[in-house]
Amino acid sequence: MELYKALCEISGEGNVLKDEPMKMHTTFRIGGPADYFIQPSKIEEIRRIVAVCRECSTPYYIMGNGSNLLVGDKGFRGVIVQVFKQMSDVYADGERVYAQAGALLSKTAAVACEASLTGMEFASGIPGTLGGALRMNAGAYGGEIKDVLLDAQVLTQDGEFLTLTAEELELSYRHSCIFEKNYVVVSARFAFEKGDADQIRGRMDELAKARREKQPLEFPSAGSTFKRPEGYFAGKLIQDAGLKGYTVGGAQVSEKHSGFVINRGGATAEEVVFLIKQVQKKVMKQFNVMMQPEVRFIGFTDTEVRE
Repeated sequence: MELYKALCEISGEGNVLKDEPMKMHTTFRIGGPADYFIQPSKIEEIRRIVAVCRECSTPYYIMGNGSNLLVGDKGFRGVIVQVFKQMSDVYADGERVYAQAGALLSKTAAVACEASLTGMEFASGIPGTLGGALRMNAGAYGGEIKDVLLDAQVLTQDGEFLTLTAEELELSYRHSCIFEKNYVVVSARFAFEKGDADQIRGRMDELAKARREKQPLEFPSAGSTFKRPEGYFAGKLIQDAGLKGYTVGGAQVSEKHSGFVINRGGATAEEVVFLIKQVQKKVMKQFNVMMQPEVRFIGFTDTEVRE
């Protein structure tokens, strides 16, 4: 109870929930209860929350809008810190755009478009927040966050704020040093070039149309389930392995795009993990290629998610 009191003192009782079902906060619509779920509204609150959790030896996890996350059916024993709507400011200044970690990428791309700034079109349909996008160097349609990032402000485990460039963040395909070093992304600045607003908007509309036609947006999912293996396309490998439409309970390899595992209704985290493992085994057996999940797993033991 002392931890609960401390969290309430930091962010206010209305922003601290106990035994909160995580299926309410992930795009997969899957996940058991988190012991504590807190939504900070200031950078200093995040620093204090992390410090309290470390002091109490309580596990914590920083999340955005839960678009790339699978939470176990038993939930998460610890504190989930959601950096989302209460920390989502975005504004343009000249040829640069500033965004807080909780801002959606779609909002960031829209602000850039309104300012006639080109370079962020690729991100307009990515469903995640800025913090998550930096953590995995999100990308689509030939663009990546590292292409447009100027620098980012992060919070270290020791409560220190650092401003790091894209190079210092070691951004590469679906990777950064943020995860390994347990940094918390607070905000970022992007550098763009001036463009034509109508052309930028037209490109964003084209990409949105392509997503609607090719991706199973009508079902809950965590987006692309697997990273792209070098020299291959994940969806094609899965399809060629005969796994299109493969179903385990409420979880399914999408019939629309085999790179997506979807929740057709009532899927459990256990079913999704089992399905992912089956895809990995069958693709490895047929093509000798190991499929690495792009989705993050929390609330599982290592043995539950290990191949």
